[in-house]
Amino acid sequence: MSAPRLGVGIIGTGRVGAALGAALRAEGHAITGAYAVSDASRERAAQMLPDVPLLEIDRIVERSELVLLAVPDDQLAPLAAGIAATGLAPGGQIFAHTSGLHGISSLAPLERTGAIALALHPAMTFTGTAADLPRLVGCPIAVTAREAFLPIAQALVVEIGAEPVTLAEGDRALYHAALSHGANHLVVLVDQARELLARIGIDQPGEYLRPLLTAALEESLRRGASALTGPVSRGDAGTVEAHLAALAEADGTAGALSPADSARTYRALARAALSRAGLGAAEESAIREILREPDAGE
Repeated sequence: MSAPRLGVGIIGTGRVGAALGAALRAEGHAITGAYAVSDASRERAAQMLPDVPLLEIDRIVERSELVLLAVPDDQLAPLAAGIAATGLAPGGQIFAHTSGLHGISSLAPLERTGAIALALHPAMTFTGTAADLPRLVGCPIAVTAREAFLPIAQALVVEIGAEPVTLAEGDRALYHAALSHGANHLVVLVDQARELLARIGIDQPGEYLRPLLTAALEESLRRGASALTGPVSRGDAGTVEAHLAALAEADGTAGALSPADSARTYRALARAALSRAGLGAAEESAIREILREPDAGE
């Protein structure tokens, strides 16, 4: 499955837009122009898309057969409506966006002009550097399109070495919630663990955690909740209580640059772990009581 060579315009040279633009360019597509507002986006465009002109949106739309809309979720629908309302899209073009949350309904105004609408969301965290390009190989990309246009979306995805996965319009919110919950909240969890180790003098806390977290991630991806270890899964109520006391003390002395939220996060995630641990009723009740949120003033 291969796609014809297209003139591709990039609206939004954030991390995703710059990387996908570079990947399409590497496959022979001509990048007609890029729209970048911030200094960081302009610098990223210069690094990832060298010699590509920075243009206004109207010029990009006029010059492009495929327009990639790589903008924040809340900006997508107004952008599509604005392009359609100004008559910039003459019809017959392909408009593809990279939002995980939205399907093609957000591009409905452009469809009414005769454009083809595609939703292409890579299930990957981007850096906005050349390191993203090899990571796209084999990366699943959630594809939503009208049935007649699915082959176009799939061909574009396959061309850059990624794996197209067809996703229904109505499933995208839950899909995006799952990915965001897993990836974004993993970052918060790891950052908290790094901060706590740094407070007791552990040098390079990220490297200290790497073997443990890598093993935990790999096992949880393979086995799900069966990979649970630790005091909650063993029913060690005393250990959980000691953890919360230590975390409360750490939170109480956290500096301005360290959010005092580790104990609250521990409680919330430990309750979720408890529901998956399969303990006996008495053990579960004892730990659930320890994990109860303290009343104000306690």
